Amino acid sequence: MTTTEMPAISECTVTTCSYNADHDCHAFAITVSGVNGAADCATFVPLDAKGGLPRVMSQVGACSRADCVYNKNLECGASAVKVAPGPGGHDANCMTYVAR
Repeated sequence: MTTTEMPAISECTVTTCSYNADHDCHAFAITVSGVNGAADCATFVPLDAKGGLPRVMSQVGACSRADCVYNKNLECGASAVKVAPGPGGHDANCMTYVAR
């Protein structure tokens, strides 16, 4: 059986997300999705209530952007991922996404 290391979320600057605390993601894992060239963080939750775990090393659990150079079998192979507000009004984007 092979184990896969999931890439850590090294930084998240989306302060409007319920999982964000001091530029750190407190979700156990995120999902990256999106269409039309965007790589959105599908775990983004824009609520006033804060959620997530008090101490966690967040990671990418799944990525549906099969066109990304880091995507291998719908898993992210990047060493780390940054999430930030993206162009075109996207609230939370995977800034590590690179189209093939």
